[in-house]
Amino acid sequence: MKLFQLSWFLGILSYVIGGVFRRSGSPLGEMSLGMQGLAIFLLVILPAGIGAVLGVMSLKHKEVKAWWAIGFIVLNIVMVLTGILLLFPD
Repeated sequence: MKLFQLSWFLGILSYVIGGVFRRSGSPLGEMSLGMQGLAIFLLVILPAGIGAVLGVMSLKHKEVKAWWAIGFIVLNIVMVLTGILLLFPD
């Protein structure tokens, strides 16, 4: 699989899972704060971080047009920052 395709997949995956976590009826509502933080890290921050690195590698190898790669690098970075904000809700 191309680096860009994997970056795209991880970015969209973290976007969808992050959307589920931001909903008021989140499945994490009944978990302890430590478990919530671990789940957010593993399901939102880590895939988006890996996706951002793969996007940079894709840009370096010129797999796709530069604006596609840059767009998904930005998406992945935004998802990392959103995940960090989800870790600290107050």
